Amino acid sequence: MLKEFKEFVEKFNVIPIAIGLVLALAFAPMVDALVAVILSLVGAIFGAELSFDSLTFALNGTPIPYGALITAIVTFLMIAWVVFMIAKGLAKAGAQTTLNETPDQVLLGEIRDLLKSR
Repeated sequence: MLKEFKEFVEKFNVIPIAIGLVLALAFAPMVDALVAVILSLVGAIFGAELSFDSLTFALNGTPIPYGALITAIVTFLMIAWVVFMIAKGLAKAGAQTTLNETPDQVLLGEIRDLLKSR
């Protein structure tokens, strides 16, 4: 059973996933604070306080708070935009790099081509 557990951990890269999850959870308060700062800046620019958390509507006399959902959506969109820009930048940087073949790789390619022509 211990051997199966070890294979599971190695096969599915559980340790790096766990580390990533812990870092993401530690990063969440910083993202929330950043969203609050950005919303405050936007509110200051337009001369109004932007706080979605207090938004509610009444349904049969019962207040339904929906402001927290709007804040969560704005947070998600901001994070998604940053991740998109990072991925786009990495893809662009990767596209500009060219790999030069080593002499061994050139020789192996020539051998492969000769074997194919036989």
